[in-house]
Amino acid sequence: MRKKLLLLHCYYPVVVGCSSPAQSKTVQESSQRPIIVQGPMPIEAEKFAQRLKDVKKEKSGTFEFYIGTVNDYPVIVAKTGKGMENTAAATAVAIERYNPIAIINQGTAGGHDPNLNVFDIVLGKRTVNIGSLKTADKDENQGIDPTEWKPMDLMASEGSAGEDPNAEKIRYYQGGKDLLAAANAVKDKYTKGKIVEGTIGSADVWNNEVDRIKWFHNKYGTSVEEMEGASAAQISEAYDVAFLGIRILSNNKVNGGKYNPNTAAANQEYVYEVVKEYISTLPSE
Repeated sequence: MRKKLLLLHCYYPVVVGCSSPAQSKTVQESSQRPIIVQGPMPIEAEKFAQRLKDVKKEKSGTFEFYIGTVNDYPVIVAKTGKGMENTAAATAVAIERYNPIAIINQGTAGGHDPNLNVFDIVLGKRTVNIGSLKTADKDENQGIDPTEWKPMDLMASEGSAGEDPNAEKIRYYQGGKDLLAAANAVKDKYTKGKIVEGTIGSADVWNNEVDRIKWFHNKYGTSVEEMEGASAAQISEAYDVAFLGIRILSNNKVNGGKYNPNTAAANQEYVYEVVKEYISTLPSE
């Protein structure tokens, strides 16, 4: 029997997590650091939360955390809200507050790869910010050409991004090897579509222009796009926490795949199997 994680609670909303030294010490000394499963919207988080045992709910700002167990191991479902800023903040709060061993950012996404269909799932071998871009240098009346825009790596240096040539390279956040292995180990349990490793693109932009989508697919190698994963990956990397994005295609404009809201629940069912498999690889007590 695995020992449940003991948590002290903050009773007031916080911006960067609990500030109590006693709380931090309790979390850090636990031999079972929790797994955090993120979902942006209720439809993408609450089905998984319903599977947790011994659940209690905490809130920080607008972020909601469902704290429970899966197979007697601590798992926290975080409802982050939509968008990069919400997700980055929710990830920082969760790391500071709960000291997780791993973070899985999951939910729905729009397809970029014409070979992928609605209900197919992409495991984020890489996650990339497709909204951090530097425009071409054009004067008045010279027009706008988004195909000339360059990637802008905000993590390349502490100086101006315009002064560092490395800042114009695409930054990919790599999926955690152990998490990827767990996800691949249970692929056969998912029967509603295929599961592939790929590149998840994220931005506070909803792309509906097929030529624009194809440009990202060709330039960045994106399989799907959503609005959260890269920010969670960036914060996870900053704290050295294992991270994996798992996204299901809810639609695919490049091949005519129509939106299906049932994909959100299907993805959570699969992610639940991934979490159980990952737990089985962790040292037991």
